[in-house]
Amino acid sequence: MSVSWQHLLAFLVAVCLLVTVHEFGHYWVARKLGFKVLRFSVGFGRPLWQRVAGPDQTEYVLGLVPLGGYVKLLDERNGPVLPEEMNRAFGRRPHWQRIAVLLAGPAFNFIFAILVLAGMLWASGVTEVRPVVGDIAEATPLGRAGLQHGDEVLAVNGQLTTSTEQVVMGLVDAVSGTDALKLRVRDGAGAVRELPVDLPERSERVRLSDPGALMSGLGLRFLEAPIPPVLGNVLPGPAASAGLKPGDEVLSVNGEPVRDFQALAKQIGAHGGESVQMRIRRGQAEQTVTVQVLAEEVGGQQVGRIHVAAPPARVDQRLLRHVALGPVQSLQKSVQRCWELTALQARLMWRMVFGQVSVRNISGPLSIAQMAGDSAMAGTAAFLWFLVMISLALGFMNLLPIPILDGGQVIMQAIEWIKGSPLSERVQLAGQQVGIMLVVLLMGIALYNDIARQFG
Repeated sequence: MSVSWQHLLAFLVAVCLLVTVHEFGHYWVARKLGFKVLRFSVGFGRPLWQRVAGPDQTEYVLGLVPLGGYVKLLDERNGPVLPEEMNRAFGRRPHWQRIAVLLAGPAFNFIFAILVLAGMLWASGVTEVRPVVGDIAEATPLGRAGLQHGDEVLAVNGQLTTSTEQVVMGLVDAVSGTDALKLRVRDGAGAVRELPVDLPERSERVRLSDPGALMSGLGLRFLEAPIPPVLGNVLPGPAASAGLKPGDEVLSVNGEPVRDFQALAKQIGAHGGESVQMRIRRGQAEQTVTVQVLAEEVGGQQVGRIHVAAPPARVDQRLLRHVALGPVQSLQKSVQRCWELTALQARLMWRMVFGQVSVRNISGPLSIAQMAGDSAMAGTAAFLWFLVMISLALGFMNLLPIPILDGGQVIMQAIEWIKGSPLSERVQLAGQQVGIMLVVLLMGIALYNDIARQFG
């Protein structure tokens, strides 16, 4: 994983935009309900820019560290309040209004994601790639189940699938759970059949939930146009150590010609732990390099890896299905899509708590910066899709029942409402301490994952 200044710039743009959306939700609802807003800050630390404006003399701040933000409301817990303003303090407003203000931040993240996605769908429609199967590894769960080259996946555990994305989401959901897996497929002749899949034990399922392990572990590759045997990104590892560079065309491995990138991956995969001779073409010159192939466990099997990525994949035009959408259809489709993604995220988070999903899926700032930069370099549509995904994740994470997050604060306000009196300072302090510990734990796991990915 390599993070450049372009990645950091895209990351800062994304974070500042989504934090502003989130905090504006708190700010706007608070103002509408009569709370007094003292400060609206995007970022923390020393102010880079600040302005005082409005009838309440609200302070608007852009902080030095753009990794968050906050809205400060008039509150007796934070200092003395003038008698004439007492009715506008947070603790004096009705509980339903306090909860509305707390929920507004995550709600605005969801609304932002829905509107951006709806705009994208209205502008360009829906383009789906039919889930037609390409190469299948026989000694894998899907290979043993009888999935064959050319089969089209019609349903995963009874849920209809019309695109490769829906199939992947269905497989992630099934593998991370405890239920069985059954596919409905249609072969090239039109015959439909049901395929029960024998999934591995729980520990192997968790391993399949590691980033990048699902498809190769199950043995599935979708049909796609042949990818030339040209190196895309060269990650830290054997290929980089041997001097291979992006753009190198691989001609042969140990004297065996390489016809496409899929064949290259297969040939390298068969030589885990060995040294191979790779004939490459760089520009107009050819040369032979020696590469020590790593042996890595994927889906319970030892597979050779040299840590290179393929160039951008090309999709067979015959597999594409495009549907133009009007404004109402786009909004309906966007709401459905955002709900499906958020519900899947909630199930995966719940399963992660109980050890059914790998914690390696928690990403930190380096990984998010990498995704932000890659999406920005891929074009406007890719960057907007990244914003949609991160905005949904930000909204969901802030609803978690952790005391210092919006979701935890909502629970505490609800308890006070039912109880009929404020929680004691001791309980509130204990909740804050627990919340800080949980957030620090999550940040530690995310940072560890980032470092692990950085150094392979």
